[in-house]
Amino acid sequence: MSIFLCSFIRLQFIGRVSEPVLNKLLDKLLEKHIINDQEMESVRSQQSKADKAQEVIDTVRRKGSIASSLLIATLCEEDPCLFTELNLR
Repeated sequence: MSIFLCSFIRLQFIGRVSEPVLNKLLDKLLEKHIINDQEMESVRSQQSKADKAQEVIDTVRRKGSIASSLLIATLCEEDPCLFTELNLR
């Protein structure tokens, strides 16, 4: 279900997530061993916020339901307004 949600909200997430929230998501995903240092650096090397957001959500989606669930839960903690706007409640 979480993979489906990440796929469903992908474009809205890319367009609406802020850079500070993306950085917090990256830190939490690294802390929980969902992404590794190389993946984190790959995201941070992207030029635009949209490219960073796209790489985050696509990387997490490929890692499965547990990773997707953690991304959604972390988004709820870090940006409850965006979480609600994306109808993830």
